[in-house]
Amino acid sequence: MRTAWTALALGVGTILFGSITLLAELLGRPHGPDSIFAKTPRWWASWLLKAAGVKVVVHGGDTLAPGAPRVFVANHVSWFDIPSMIAALPHYGFVAKRELEKVPFFGAAARAVGVIYIDRENRKAAFSAYEDAAAKIRRGHAVLVYPEGTRGYGYALRPFKKGPFVLAISSGAPIVPVVIYGTIEVNPRTEFRASPGTVHIHLLEPIPTEGLTYADRTELADRVQQRMADCLQRHHGVEPAIEPVTPSGARQPQPMPV
Repeated sequence: MRTAWTALALGVGTILFGSITLLAELLGRPHGPDSIFAKTPRWWASWLLKAAGVKVVVHGGDTLAPGAPRVFVANHVSWFDIPSMIAALPHYGFVAKRELEKVPFFGAAARAVGVIYIDRENRKAAFSAYEDAAAKIRRGHAVLVYPEGTRGYGYALRPFKKGPFVLAISSGAPIVPVVIYGTIEVNPRTEFRASPGTVHIHLLEPIPTEGLTYADRTELADRVQQRMADCLQRHHGVEPAIEPVTPSGARQPQPMPV
């Protein structure tokens, strides 16, 4: 019953709030932290989370200065990461896979509120999108990226792609590592269901990127990943918090949660 109600809320909410967003775009309404383009994603997220019975608890948000440019880097384990992060963070844009752009209403409305789509199969196009995102950040915006690229089956962190860290270095904005915990229990990747639950979002101490160069991207990615892993171990007992590597260098596949 909860899953059916959530699916209905998703469909109705996407059409309702997506239409409001697209109408505002058509009318040329201004963008900004207090604009309709900042409010409709929060309304959509609140609508969906309430339907699913999900409570979002934010840890560490008091360390962030409002309106400052930054790059949020989060782990990704569930589709419910998206509404949970929208509910937790101030106005910001997503960097998302281009496949989401094809979702009716959602794709176009998401672009209107600041989502930057990336074609993961086209390296040149992907870096062009990151350059657009970097320019946006330099103008004072915040952007959220999922460096693992796609959803995982468990909370252990998977290899980070380097693009998000090139983005952060190019923009000169600090990285805020973010740990999401609890969304697998709400909506695991392997199942089409929604269950009530509590989602914890940890906003960790920002890591500066000023003065770093392209050559520092791997070291920066490792530093961010380790800080997130420490949080997962300390607060939620995730062990190992980073997927183990075999002697050949390949990552060990993690079992699906039961």
